[in-house]
Amino acid sequence: MTRRLDHPIEARRSAVLALHWQVNVVRPEGFFGAILAGPVAESGVEARARDLHVGARDAGAGVVFTRFTVPADEGALVRNTAFMRAVGEAQHAFRPDSAGTALVPDVGYDPATDHVSDNQRLSGLAGCPLPTWLADHGVDTLLVTGVATNVTVEQTARHGTDLGFHVVVVSDCVAAADPAAHEASLADLALTCEAVLPSADVLALLRDGA
Repeated sequence: MTRRLDHPIEARRSAVLALHWQVNVVRPEGFFGAILAGPVAESGVEARARDLHVGARDAGAGVVFTRFTVPADEGALVRNTAFMRAVGEAQHAFRPDSAGTALVPDVGYDPATDHVSDNQRLSGLAGCPLPTWLADHGVDTLLVTGVATNVTVEQTARHGTDLGFHVVVVSDCVAAADPAAHEASLADLALTCEAVLPSADVLALLRDGA
């Protein structure tokens, strides 16, 4: 039985936030590939995310893909952690037109309809105009997919909640390098976000609220 939420999911007011489905993150040749590509492939998360992205779009929800990129002027990059310093040193691999920042082809991206947002922070909503864009498009609910669960997904989900969005993390459409970290992150997010739900439930709620 599909779980009902205190805040109903209306497709017209919802957007999938598809985080970092890019070569640098989920492919062996990418910058983080040695850490993430294997676990992502083993989990089968890409196929589930594709079905969620396509199904949400068909139900009338928006789909937004975020990319971590570093423009020549470094944009909003702040080298305030070891992670960000490492990215800053390798920034040529993250240029907006580099092979590493390209979205992978098998996660349901539709260039004719989907919005793409670039930024330079761990949260896909930080240091960029995306929160304003979402509000301007009448979005109050974010359905989060992406990699990695315990890094960008968690950071973005918490940030979105603090910005006032109703955030639903799609539990089988996110993945991390370490399964234990993935599960621990989902448990924490269940306390701090609107909900953590599997894709079948999310799609059922979207269709009911179309």
